[in-house]
Amino acid sequence: MRLSYIDWMRGLACVLMFQTHSYDAWLSPEARKSSFFMYSQLGGTLPAPLFLFLAGISFALVVDKMTRKGTSPDEIARKAFVRGAEIFALGLLFRLQEYLVAWGWAPRSDLFRVDILNTIGVSMMLMAIVCWIVLGAGGKDSRTRLSISAVVAALGISLLTPPLWTTWRPAWLPWPLESYINGVHNLGVPQPWLFPIFPWSAFAFAGLAMGFLLVSDWARQHETHVFLGSAVVGGLLVQGARWLDARPWHIYSREDFWHTSPYFFLMRVGLLLVILSASYAWCRWGAGDWGFSPLIQLGQTSLLVYWVHIEFVYGRVSILPKRAETIGMASVGLLTIFMMMLALSIARTKLKRPRGRAVPKPAAAPPCERRTAGKGLPGVMPRWQSARIVFRSRSARIGVPR
Repeated sequence: MRLSYIDWMRGLACVLMFQTHSYDAWLSPEARKSSFFMYSQLGGTLPAPLFLFLAGISFALVVDKMTRKGTSPDEIARKAFVRGAEIFALGLLFRLQEYLVAWGWAPRSDLFRVDILNTIGVSMMLMAIVCWIVLGAGGKDSRTRLSISAVVAALGISLLTPPLWTTWRPAWLPWPLESYINGVHNLGVPQPWLFPIFPWSAFAFAGLAMGFLLVSDWARQHETHVFLGSAVVGGLLVQGARWLDARPWHIYSREDFWHTSPYFFLMRVGLLLVILSASYAWCRWGAGDWGFSPLIQLGQTSLLVYWVHIEFVYGRVSILPKRAETIGMASVGLLTIFMMMLALSIARTKLKRPRGRAVPKPAAAPPCERRTAGKGLPGVMPRWQSARIVFRSRSARIGVPR
């Protein structure tokens, strides 16, 4: 199933990613000293957790769908693991493309860089293993057991991160493998700009736990209460993590709050829950899902726009000179990137849709299951019906970005 507020949230992650990369690539050294750039890069701490968190939710939706159909645990795990391997392979292919495009000045070690696609793929394979173990154990109320297991995995990854970056470093591994544990790359120490399993996969497991909560029978019947509760829990996590970090005692003798601290992980999970609840509210009671939504459109093709925009920002075909622009000119470039990626996303959607095939009119359904409204598209509900907010539409594949 596909939820419009999930696509909207993924589209928001794309926009935050565009602005982070654009200002980082194009602003001059003088402009980079401004508060504007500081807040821009602060916003850049959200896209990766958002993509991983949403990957976990999407994973849970697909696993639940297969479970309801009676698919065996072995088959569920196989399909989910293969999908994770596909995303991982795409991550390797992306690194190869970047190396070839930058032939002559990119170091060969860039081929082994642990990027966000690599981590999403590995996280999905790990989630497939956890689901296989839990579902294979049998018993009633599998969704609750899966959700609890995902929470335990998320907390375990977060708690193991500080020592694996410092005192428990697996330095005996070749650096391309150790880099998947702590992001050491070939530089001797863990690098905060990479995306190793510890701590980043914890966000995927947090999303997995939330996803299994959303598909539970109780949550389906009390959807509004679930999201209201999620916002409250998110706020409590943010404040609780801040309070814990302010205490004079700490669990670890060595930790980096902004990169390895479990408290910072809890703060970001809390923020993700608040954003998820706000996205739901905006798409149900606001204008987020009226007619055509640029964010929903981008969210439906997030893998494509992620892949392509990099070349127009950081690559040889950058639309502006690197490290030479004012904030105003970089903002114009950002708007251009947004419009280019939106046009690419629309073109991809139109090419993917079979010609002459109309979307069938759905039977009456609860508000949480109505289809996305639009205007001017064949077989889609007219604009006057758009107040009937949509939350589910065509089948979604496992994986975020897609």
